[in-house]
Amino acid sequence: MSDALKHECGIAVIRLLKPLEYYKEKYGTAFYGVNKMYLMMEKQHNRGQDGAGFASIKLDTKPGERYISRVRSIAQQPIQDIFAQINDRVNKEFVEHPEYADDVTAQKKNIPYIGEVLLGHVRYGTFGKNSVESVHPFLRQNNWMHRNLIMAGNFNMTNVKELFGNLIELGQHPKEYTDTITIMEKIGHFLDDAVSKIYKDLKKEGYNKRNASPLIAERIKVAKILKRAAKNWDGGYAMAGLIGHGDAFVLRDPAGIRPAYYYKDDEIVVVASERPVIQTVFNVKFEDVKELDPGQAIITKKSGEVRLKQILEPLEKKSCSFERIYFSRGSDAEIYQERKTLGKLLIPKVLEAINNDTKNTVFSYIPNTAETSFYGMIESAEAFINETKTKAILNGQRSLSAAKVTEILSERTRIEKIAIKDVKLRTFITEDSSRDDLVAHVYDVTYGVIKPNDNLVIIDDSIVRGTTLKKSILKMLDRLNPKKIIVVSSAPQIRYPDCYGIDMANLESLVAFRAALELLKDTNKYDIVEEVYNKCIKQTDIDDKHVKNFVKELYDPFTDEQISDKISELLSDESINAEVKIIFQSVDNLHKACPNHLGDWYFTGNYPTAGGNRVVNRAFINFFEGNKERAY
Repeated sequence: MSDALKHECGIAVIRLLKPLEYYKEKYGTAFYGVNKMYLMMEKQHNRGQDGAGFASIKLDTKPGERYISRVRSIAQQPIQDIFAQINDRVNKEFVEHPEYADDVTAQKKNIPYIGEVLLGHVRYGTFGKNSVESVHPFLRQNNWMHRNLIMAGNFNMTNVKELFGNLIELGQHPKEYTDTITIMEKIGHFLDDAVSKIYKDLKKEGYNKRNASPLIAERIKVAKILKRAAKNWDGGYAMAGLIGHGDAFVLRDPAGIRPAYYYKDDEIVVVASERPVIQTVFNVKFEDVKELDPGQAIITKKSGEVRLKQILEPLEKKSCSFERIYFSRGSDAEIYQERKTLGKLLIPKVLEAINNDTKNTVFSYIPNTAETSFYGMIESAEAFINETKTKAILNGQRSLSAAKVTEILSERTRIEKIAIKDVKLRTFITEDSSRDDLVAHVYDVTYGVIKPNDNLVIIDDSIVRGTTLKKSILKMLDRLNPKKIIVVSSAPQIRYPDCYGIDMANLESLVAFRAALELLKDTNKYDIVEEVYNKCIKQTDIDDKHVKNFVKELYDPFTDEQISDKISELLSDESINAEVKIIFQSVDNLHKACPNHLGDWYFTGNYPTAGGNRVVNRAFINFFEGNKERAY
């Protein structure tokens, strides 16, 4: 993607089902779980580079022994920083106590981070400051082992204000107004309540506090706690938690917006945001890794028993299609084919734009995530060329000379690497205000392969703001002196903000929205803007379930093609000599390519939860009033 977006997060949970001695004997180290967690987090670094965190729990420790470890980082390379800290601490212990080397019991007692239950998180900051205090996992501490709660998630809630108010009504005083703290305190409240009730029952049965402790761990019903806590949540989430005594869970939102996959055998239970991560790290087959169903939780008890529980009634599945287009690792077998299909489906529009003149057209892509869609586009282009060759030969019948047949057969798709990305912009530029000075130099181009009568077709996976296209890519491509520049987006026009974990909170930053406003001005229909504002204002005090997305009305007067043409106009200027055309994927083709992932609210405004409509209306109100606040 040429536009930098902060987005997503990645979670990883590992539960070792055997004693640590087992892994020492089989794999040569009791730190098997820690090593695997490092790999799982590193393989998901695409999902978060602002920060990373790790936490572990040791099972069955004695009073006075530390059983929870946590480390977090916002360093330039946070995953490496975390595990460098862990490695330094572990090596220090081995140097000072060489007798620990073959004594797993001593390692577990005296060395931090080793444990049977592990939680990892990689983060892009979508809300609040990117301080280390904002980095997951979060820890809710208590002297009662069962009331300790560690949490991390890939999520965003649309109704944080309501949830925060619920905590106040429960008599709590949350230390921060963030969705992570709010969610953790909500679960923590019902965890406390469950522990208290179980203890009261055990007391009636004649147990004292000390003897009751292991029985509390057995009797805690994690599914019941989650059902009570998650009752009013509105958002997209894959929520992971560890309870101090060793229970672990991952809960997925009822619309399946955010992804979660799991694998289990007799040695391990593992959950991650991405399927190929589990496949690679544990060397297991595609079909062995299962998708967690919407509204479902995978719960691992301290005893090692694994349960799948339906926590929330599933809604219509609307797993995020943007995940498939851009965010997720392209090494997933399904995602790879989906991205290729997205490229294939664009070829009819591309051929129309170049008047079927493949001889004088060069095809390329914006590195690096558009590469797979590019392969699909080229496959379809080659199929068209082969069909053209066949027709030419058949129409020529016996009159064709050998030289002419050779000439016909020699035509092929012209493929060149045109755009070269020199810098990973997002790793050091965190705010939009600082991007303009540097954005023009992020890409370079390959000179000497474009002729003056050539069309240049270049595919990107999506066009969000259009900033990099306008300020850098189009100007650089124009230096190659093509006749026409056709920029192809494998995603449809992004018209609406996200509110489920991707940092698209403002409408005015979206180039499709700006194009719609310009078209309203051009056609003397700009009065619609104020009408939509008044409709949004009237909905501010009604329940979310009754709120409608009135922002759709801004786009209704225009065809997709009209908006695409206006975007082309907005992103090119008089300094560009070549004709510029921008082509977007259709929503219908998106659904054909990703038939099992129909979450398309970015493109259609059809939000999968009630809170989404409130967010998009709030985003429009903020735009109209000149308010720079976030919509969620």
